[in-house]
Amino acid sequence: MCERFTVPGRAVVECEFMPQRSWWNYSRKFNVAPPQYVPAVRQHAGESEGVLLRWGLIPSWTLGQPTSGHVSVDLDHMERADAFRSAWLNSQRCILPVSGFFVWRLTRKRYRQPFFVSLMDRSVFGLAAIWDRWVGEDDDVIESCCLIRVAANDLMADIAQADRRMPAILRRADYDRWLRGTPGEAKTALRPYDARRMQAHAVSPRINSARHDDAALIRPVTA
Repeated sequence: MCERFTVPGRAVVECEFMPQRSWWNYSRKFNVAPPQYVPAVRQHAGESEGVLLRWGLIPSWTLGQPTSGHVSVDLDHMERADAFRSAWLNSQRCILPVSGFFVWRLTRKRYRQPFFVSLMDRSVFGLAAIWDRWVGEDDDVIESCCLIRVAANDLMADIAQADRRMPAILRRADYDRWLRGTPGEAKTALRPYDARRMQAHAVSPRINSARHDDAALIRPVTA
């Protein structure tokens, strides 16, 4: 699955998603890991807005000071599990703008080889996610999110092998349906992306450390 991803620059993201209001301020990143804050597009009061959310969903009913959150959730599990059901039924959906993401293949020598996955015809695209708002006893507020996983397509299944899931990549035509539609309508936007329009290559294990954040992380290496 997707454990890390890359975030394109703000100008490129705003050109792709055109949020009506922008509350975010961030720069391009090549190694986003939880619980970092990430740009997200969501609906508020009938308008789309660009905000920063913490990656790792914290349910609104969580007691005490949260220390971690849910990074991702399977589509069928999201509708049943207490941690996600409220956000899903209340249409607290968002889109995380990315330029690519990382997955790992376990080799015969038990080495986890990282791969960078991107789209052939799009330099920025959106991953489907849900978000929630936690308020602590001292009025501390954390707005957080988690990615949604769907069944892996052929490319992702070949890379991740045992993990038969992939992040839900949204088609441009589905942006509005995902953000504005009913839960039933939004669910139809969640399906495996066409593997023929995706590409992947092996990258350096430097991606395994969140300390590194530079363009060299996405350069091809010999697997």
